Amino acid sequence: MKPEDSLLMDKIVEKLKSVYDPEIPVDIYELGLIYDVRINEKKVSMDMTLTSPHCPVAESLPMEVKRSVEEIPEIEEVEVKIVWDPPWDKTKMSESAKLELNL
Repeated sequence: MKPEDSLLMDKIVEKLKSVYDPEIPVDIYELGLIYDVRINEKKVSMDMTLTSPHCPVAESLPMEVKRSVEEIPEIEEVEVKIVWDPPWDKTKMSESAKLELNL
């Protein structure tokens, strides 16, 4: 990863940590819902999942992620793709998320 991409990735992670699943008091990054982030010049594409295919925010949460990352001035385009493989489970959560949820 180029140094400028590393700095941009830090900004992306900061934005992702500001987005919460409304049913869980932990941000989507710490929940492990973001599987991959790719930076190509001023375009960012990411794979994310949801805690369940029946998640009530299945349509709104990816758009919220997209809008949040688009706020970064260096980024011109953001693509968020929902993936179901591998399925999300509690092992994807960070240790701090597990502590927050008493797991």
